[in-house]
Amino acid sequence: MKLNFIIIGSGWRSLFYARIASNYPELFHLQAVLCRTEEKVQKLNREYGLYATTSEEECEALKPDFVVVAVSKPSICQVTLKWAQKGYPVLCETPAALTLDELNQIWEMAQNGAKIQVAEQYFKYPMIAAALEAVKRGYLGDPYAVNISLAHDYHGASLIRKFLNTDVSVPMKLCGKRFTFPVMETSSRAGDVTDGSIKDRDRIRITFEFENGKAAFYDFSGVQYHSYIRSRHLNVQGVKGELDDLTLRYTDETFRPVTQQLAVKRAADSSGICSVALENETLYENPFISPVMPQDETAIAAFMLGMKAFIEDGIQVYPLADALQDAYTLILMNQALENPGMTVESAPQIWQ
Repeated sequence: MKLNFIIIGSGWRSLFYARIASNYPELFHLQAVLCRTEEKVQKLNREYGLYATTSEEECEALKPDFVVVAVSKPSICQVTLKWAQKGYPVLCETPAALTLDELNQIWEMAQNGAKIQVAEQYFKYPMIAAALEAVKRGYLGDPYAVNISLAHDYHGASLIRKFLNTDVSVPMKLCGKRFTFPVMETSSRAGDVTDGSIKDRDRIRITFEFENGKAAFYDFSGVQYHSYIRSRHLNVQGVKGELDDLTLRYTDETFRPVTQQLAVKRAADSSGICSVALENETLYENPFISPVMPQDETAIAAFMLGMKAFIEDGIQVYPLADALQDAYTLILMNQALENPGMTVESAPQIWQ
């Protein structure tokens, strides 16, 4: 069954959902984009051929199967609550909220029947999904430490718990510091940067210590998303082995060391990933192969497709408690950065 949806918001993230619907018209139908101004309506129509409107009533009259909330971060929570209160299943962008009070509001509304799903997409990236599968299959034994320089804030927090197989209820302590370094700009959302400009960029380092004895070392700078001279890395360790980016080192059943490479099969135009394997063992196979989309869009599409089971049976792609914990962890991360060297401790929350 094709899923009909509308998008609330006309920014950069909204276009991801529009492109996915355009690539897979047999699965998704974008009915309308709700904008704040007529100027944005005209821009979306002129530049992208999208139907847009400033009328909430018009959007409601379309009777969408679900609503995508892709507004600015400070507005995500209240817009999500507004449309959920109208009775629509909501797929909202990250983070779910920026304050503890708002996180509690979302949880309480969901407990009263509202259908809210948060599109924390990073663990659905083909490469990350494959890495998680390798860890899940026990090559490392029980993972106990992760060095992660892969994604920012709540995204990083989500991946830390995923790779360490640590539940949201496990207490944690955080300690960190913000550094600032100059770096030459080489790329951006808008494309390559070739003017030799140099900007000061923050680099954040935070240590996570969990009560179960596991630990994570978060290290990230926003420039890593768009740079040819700054890379991203992942290292996960367990008693039996280590995953270091694409290299898996572990001990076999005879206790001998084995080294294998994750083999990535890309689309012909290199735009996306078709599959990831470990020798003859498939770790990930992309369900969206005609066309193969970039990793971010592939991950978001998985959430959009999952909305059918969520609407009909309440099956979540990503538990709401996890998404709220991601946003709560960002609050703790910011507290740690505001007080360099000081240890910040988590507190029990209602979604745990």
